[in-house]
Amino acid sequence: MSFLKKIFKSENTRNVEKLEKIAKKVEDLADKYAKMTDDELKNTTVVLKERLANGEKTIDILPDAYACVREASTRVIGKRHYHVQILGGIALFQGRIAEMKTGEGKTLMETLPAYLVALEGKGVHIVTVNEYLSARDSEWMGKIFKFLGLTVGISTHEMNAEQKKQAYNCDITYSTNNELGFDYLRDNMVMRAEDRVARGYHFAIVDEVDSILI
Repeated sequence: MSFLKKIFKSENTRNVEKLEKIAKKVEDLADKYAKMTDDELKNTTVVLKERLANGEKTIDILPDAYACVREASTRVIGKRHYHVQILGGIALFQGRIAEMKTGEGKTLMETLPAYLVALEGKGVHIVTVNEYLSARDSEWMGKIFKFLGLTVGISTHEMNAEQKKQAYNCDITYSTNNELGFDYLRDNMVMRAEDRVARGYHFAIVDEVDSILI
């Protein structure tokens, strides 16, 4: 039976092996980014945006983007992404659901794909189950993004339209599933296009997706 398992690998095993190949590229860049000065590390955002502008795809710059965020996180908040978080971050970028147990660092893991996709300049939404988590994460993880030159916003229920518009125009916007839903509905009820608060919906990371979908 074990012999057959080796031949006919499960789909999950094959998927993990593919993730491992990409994760290794991230790990191999660790020394390169560790040797950079803070200014050089911050300038990586400019370099990666230029690579995208010159025709490369997000998947092409993923190893550098993830390695950059990993090093920035180590310096700014004193937390370094573990290998399993890199794997999870790649899975999220691919549009998959990444299951992690409490304490394994889902919040930190989300910074990897969020930074990468935000480099496209179309906005990233990070969806949480309540406004406490939105506020906490936007402040805590926001330090990493801001260090790397990105803007961070938060949309909450007490904000007016102009404040929400500013939040949605940021590179990364935190909010709850409820608030995002109501903002979407309100945007579809306005009489003028310029009164909409959201600029569009490009890429979202949903925290505790099982709870939110239920």
